[in-house]
Amino acid sequence: MRVAWALRSLLFITLMAVTVVPWAVAMLLLSIFWRGQKLYWPTIGWLRVAMWGTRVLCGVQPQVSGLEHLPTSEQARSAVLLAPKHQSTWETFFFPTLMPHPLAYVFKRELLSVPFFGWAMGRLDMVHIDRSKRTEAWAKVAAQGRRLFDEGVWVIMFPEGTRTARGGQGTYKNGAARLAISAGVPIVPIAVASARCWPRKSFLLRPGTVPVSIGRPIDSTGRQPDELMREVEAWIEAEMRRIDPEAYAPAASGR
Repeated sequence: MRVAWALRSLLFITLMAVTVVPWAVAMLLLSIFWRGQKLYWPTIGWLRVAMWGTRVLCGVQPQVSGLEHLPTSEQARSAVLLAPKHQSTWETFFFPTLMPHPLAYVFKRELLSVPFFGWAMGRLDMVHIDRSKRTEAWAKVAAQGRRLFDEGVWVIMFPEGTRTARGGQGTYKNGAARLAISAGVPIVPIAVASARCWPRKSFLLRPGTVPVSIGRPIDSTGRQPDELMREVEAWIEAEMRRIDPEAYAPAASGR
């Protein structure tokens, strides 16, 4: 069984490696004429190819609930800040293919150095920061975040900052809450149990279902960042235990 998973995962990794170079080159050339959101949808076409690979080659199927909590097409300019649980590369690929609006990730600028993938990513209107310069990083997030919200783009930030192991919990930082408060937009908490099928620091994908639960928007008006983030954290962690109970069972504590 594990050999079969490994072979299917190898096919998937090969698919990504073979397609990312020509796709990135095409996007870099296209960026000479198109920038910003006009370039967004052609670029995430590669993510659709990658998600097709996870489903067809690796047997990983998303199971999404709560889409009704997101602004509708009639609310096209309604901005929200998405705050998902972060366990895997899977959700970073999946969310742009799911959401009806362009997304702008807040991410460390080191990713821009990744050949082809990072180069194409750098052409998109997203927020890349230098984590070693905290004050400058926050100023950039606040300024670009407010501009993106005004343009109807949804900003997405992982509150834990980095991937956590299945059944684990990182430190929830208040950057997302600070941005939501300063821009006057609600936070949408999202629980996602992607490590069931694609664990962090692994290229081995296991077939199965990835539950994704989208919570109701949490109003940021008049809130304090720490208090707002604690509400986001409480919802996400409680929902994680509902959608992936075996990961949090006592027997799994040593995972």
